[in-house]
Amino acid sequence: MVFKRRDKRSAFKVVFSTLWPIGGWSRAFQYVKHRLRRLPDTPERIARGIWAGVFATFTPLYGLHFLVALIIARICNGNILASLLGTFFGNPLTYFPIGVISIKTGNFLLGNQTGDPEKYRSFVGKFLDAGRDLQTNIGSVFSGKPADWSNLVVFYDEFFFPFLIGGIAPGIVVASISYFLTVPIIRAYQKRRKGALREKLLSLKKKKPKSNDERV
Repeated sequence: MVFKRRDKRSAFKVVFSTLWPIGGWSRAFQYVKHRLRRLPDTPERIARGIWAGVFATFTPLYGLHFLVALIIARICNGNILASLLGTFFGNPLTYFPIGVISIKTGNFLLGNQTGDPEKYRSFVGKFLDAGRDLQTNIGSVFSGKPADWSNLVVFYDEFFFPFLIGGIAPGIVVASISYFLTVPIIRAYQKRRKGALREKLLSLKKKKPKSNDERV
């Protein structure tokens, strides 16, 4: 196949490269910044795309952030590619604080009591319990055993739904800050780039040799 990788990667390398890209996150951020500056669109549309991408990272729909960002960008008439690049705001360095802030805000808005440590197991534990329920219940379709969704319901009630509700306000705030920072930066870069291209064209015209008619 034309697009098949020559060096087949193991599952560990695939997971590791997702958490830590080749060259590190610093290089990944530099790449995103470079791509954003060169997008052929207005600063406002690019910034709206960034808004959509950053906001998407404040949703608990991990694995679907690209899709969420794309839909929001279409709704607000933002740049689609910018929205996909904006989802890089969500990474291993920011996922934990985003999750904590969103869940705490959601529990506060919903009036959930989170003070009992025995009642509320860790996020990882309940995530694993929910995954186990999902796996078991899919198998029950073929085995005929009764399905038990209790752990999945607990995960939804105590983590997913509070995250979904609580991520709206901080998501809007952080995405809006990103918007107002992006517009002047992109505008200044585009203006500087146009000036550099104009100077380059003028220098090329000056270096252009004169024709025989012009010499006469």
